[in-house]
Amino acid sequence: MRIEGVVVDFDDDRGDGWIDDGDGRWYFHCVAIADGSRHVDNGLEVSGIRVAGHRGADEVSEVRPRRYEAGEPLAART
Repeated sequence: MRIEGVVVDFDDDRGDGWIDDGDGRWYFHCVAIADGSRHVDNGLEVSGIRVAGHRGADEVSEVRPRRYEAGEPLAART
């Protein structure tokens, strides 16, 4: 299932964060960031795919800005 929301509470040290889609918050890890950058800015509007996580709870994969341009780092989309 595709979701759209805003990155909240991304922690560079842990490499994880949450996406708030207005109905709830969804966990994601930095390896799920589509451009491979391992960083995303809090407040960035993103989309992703909700998948079954390895710990049993759903999480988000393929995290990218809503208007993603190939090769553009997520941190540049503020």
